[in-house]
Amino acid sequence: MKRQIGILGALAMLGIASVAGAQGEPTPDLTGKWAFTVVYEGGSGSPTVTLTQKGDSLSGRYSSQAFGELDVKGTIKGREFSFWFTTSAGGDPFTMTYTGVIEGTDALKGSADLGGNGTATFTARRQKDPDPAHR
Repeated sequence: MKRQIGILGALAMLGIASVAGAQGEPTPDLTGKWAFTVVYEGGSGSPTVTLTQKGDSLSGRYSSQAFGELDVKGTIKGREFSFWFTTSAGGDPFTMTYTGVIEGTDALKGSADLGGNGTATFTARRQKDPDPAHR
């Protein structure tokens, strides 16, 4: 009987330790300026995306030579995120959606649906603020 209580106690302690460890993980924050490398069938691009995260919501600006400056909206859950924006080509609007995972504090990776115009893969690195006082 004592052995069963000992085993149950040990299992309970492991459960508490697991919960404490999970709570100790920092919440990812995508706020900042990101340099993307996007590779698609016809070539590649290097847009900059500036994101602001509030809870599980993302907002910001997408900037590229091909599409100019566009507002983005998105979501984040755990280490997975997505954001999207609507643009047009030849007068026809379409929505591009980026979906990915946070690989590290300053690294992202994923894929993009180019709004019916194919797909792409991407990596992104957070750009460092040259003045640490602004972080």
